[in-house]
Amino acid sequence: MSQYVLRRLLIAIPSLLGISLVLFVVLALAPGDPFAELATNPNVPPEVALALRAKFGLDDPIYLRYLHWLNAMVHGDWGFSFVSRMNVDTLILQRLPATLYVIGSAQILALLIAIPVGVYAATKPYSLFDQIANTLAFVGFSLPTFFTGILFILIFSVTLDWLPFVYTTDIKGTGIRWVLEMIRQAIMPVAVLGLFQAASMTRFVRSAMLDVIRLDYVTTARAKGLGQATVIVKHVMRNAMIPVVTLIALQMPAVFGGAIVTEQIFRIPGIGSLLITSILSNDTPVVMAVTFVFACLVVLFNLIADVLYGWLDPRISLR
Repeated sequence: MSQYVLRRLLIAIPSLLGISLVLFVVLALAPGDPFAELATNPNVPPEVALALRAKFGLDDPIYLRYLHWLNAMVHGDWGFSFVSRMNVDTLILQRLPATLYVIGSAQILALLIAIPVGVYAATKPYSLFDQIANTLAFVGFSLPTFFTGILFILIFSVTLDWLPFVYTTDIKGTGIRWVLEMIRQAIMPVAVLGLFQAASMTRFVRSAMLDVIRLDYVTTARAKGLGQATVIVKHVMRNAMIPVVTLIALQMPAVFGGAIVTEQIFRIPGIGSLLITSILSNDTPVVMAVTFVFACLVVLFNLIADVLYGWLDPRISLR
């Protein structure tokens, strides 16, 4: 197992290098200058602006700038934010917990909904429950997250005044009160992302279960006298979860993309909102670092999915 994981990590290195190269070239060729404000600021002498450009190598060729950036990243230097006036790694570490909290909670909610609903719908195909679940699933992944986010705000914040629609990290209080406030303000963004993911996952779980439940070994297990619950949980679900794991791994870019929109709607101080702010202000080091972090997370989740394959199906050899 350790050799397999190491080999997959070595394979991921060229992928990350290629992603970083494409991102760097696109951002370098994009219009806008991170030091545009200095050029128009009368309080900054021209020689100071030129010295700063020379220090950060903004006038160097693209390939030299990329090699300097890559060397700095390898040594743990993620650059300096021109807007926030602080190191990029410090800025990202301040924002990352909020994003991981919301995305992680949303994924857990999606799995808690999709797996039992999809499994039960597959055991009762074309029943009333199955039809209702399919209808709700179609409605769920047809509605974009920005629409459901605004709808939740109008219903639960404006009309009913139950939940806050602005996410904040400066909650006054300690102990259980702080925990309850954190949960309370995360309910709407987590529900928006979680329900959207659960809708597509439910359909996929149902389809995977139906493909496996018709196989001969399932019929044999029933013929041996095993109960329905044992057959479904032990023999059907484990094999049906393999394509579901693939779906979850492949959906991670979409999850982070939806998180960016959700963070803007609910004013969550995460790396998604940081990315949007940095793009609007031409803060290239932050944009490059955040997008590279997203790429690393996607590669990591695909690695986790590959490892889970061997656990779910022993026939898959991790060699």
